Amino acid sequence: MLKSKIESLLFISAKPMAISQLSVLLKAKKEEIKKAGDELVLEYKETKRGVQIIKNGNKFQMVSSSENARVVQEFIKDETTGELSRPSLEALTIIAYRGPISKIDLDRIRGVNCALIIRNLLLRGLVEAKTDKVKKEIYYTVTFDFIRFLGINDVKELADYERLHKDDTIDRVLLDSEQQSNKEKKEDNKDKVE
Repeated sequence: MLKSKIESLLFISAKPMAISQLSVLLKAKKEEIKKAGDELVLEYKETKRGVQIIKNGNKFQMVSSSENARVVQEFIKDETTGELSRPSLEALTIIAYRGPISKIDLDRIRGVNCALIIRNLLLRGLVEAKTDKVKKEIYYTVTFDFIRFLGINDVKELADYERLHKDDTIDRVLLDSEQQSNKEKKEDNKDKVE
């Protein structure tokens, strides 16, 4: 079960994850994380999959297999130089107007998992990730390249920025979503007890 959770986190993470970070997120001892991570590295290597888990020092990362480097490079070239998809544009707009924003909040606003979209925007250099060490969460903001590309000097120069940045409609939607999720969890727990 621990290996499965590590695998999921490595899959959605856009950057390497430290053993200590995984330990906190999964509420497991660092030794258990290290052992499970090392086992995953070996399992992926032995089965010659299209993705691999690699370890560098005390960090693990899921990467594409080196045997598939050429096809991956061609895809990335197309993905990073072609036009943005509608979902990517939506996510980028939300990040621009509501940033810094966590992935969880971005997922809630869009109603879908945005991990791959975020990874694409990071690869293109349009957004950047910053870790809030207190909340132990990653927040996304637009980059200087994004601002420069639009020909503005500050993200606050975006059309209707002040109104949309402070609009509490999204905050209410997020709060309602969180309250509904908590209510469903309580009902599930109540059903399990009965």
